[in-house]
Amino acid sequence: MDKITVSTLRKKKEARQRIVALTCYDAATARLIDAAGVDVALVGDSLANTRLGYPNTLPVTMEEMLHHVRASARGVTSSLLIADMPFLSYEAAPWQAAIAAGRFIKEGNAVAVKLEGGRRVEASVRAILNANVPVMGHLGLTPQSVNREGGYRVQGRFPKDARELLADAKRLEKLGVFSIVLEGVPATLGRRISRALKIPTIGIGAGSGCDGQILVLDDLLGISESTPKFAAKYADLRRPMTSAVRRFAADVRAGKFPDDAHSYK
Repeated sequence: MDKITVSTLRKKKEARQRIVALTCYDAATARLIDAAGVDVALVGDSLANTRLGYPNTLPVTMEEMLHHVRASARGVTSSLLIADMPFLSYEAAPWQAAIAAGRFIKEGNAVAVKLEGGRRVEASVRAILNANVPVMGHLGLTPQSVNREGGYRVQGRFPKDARELLADAKRLEKLGVFSIVLEGVPATLGRRISRALKIPTIGIGAGSGCDGQILVLDDLLGISESTPKFAAKYADLRRPMTSAVRRFAADVRAGKFPDDAHSYK
């Protein structure tokens, strides 16, 4: 597969070819999805939950994100590697946002960054773009706003909210972002925004009308303890993995492992 670039995604939308995106967190998961031909490998701040055991995405730090981005970059050859900007790495001041984004490119070997929000982060988006770092937007249900929103809720169900989301999407497009993730919005709104933009949209719980789709890898593989409504399980690996560990533990305790076949002579 040819190397995917930000312009590749635009061409896919123009050709009405669906874009495939998944999260990854290290070299192993990056190799997995890269070999499967996935277009976009997002080192999501969901690693706060899936890998680091935090209750939500808010505690994950720049250094923790950089560690996982660097590792993931070692496993990517074709997929477009994008780094999620963690909470408070871009909200406080535009110049700080530009420096943080630049670190993901310079130190992490990512190609682009993703950040949440529309009008409220406009200055930061502009600063990052001025630093020559490609930006993917993220609208709708934004997990880093969980405290402000009082939980994870579908966004844009009311006409006023839908209009604001569409306006934010157009604002981000005008600023120069190359793509927008739409999360947790009604399918009709996901389709409406996608049709209104020239840049591609990547949906997660935003219906089939988006230009592409993304899921958390652990949800897709059935490793997560629980999954949201929009996350389809394409495998159910948690049970066989747990069973394998239990069998190993039982064999060790019973003196059955290692046997002669697994010992050196």
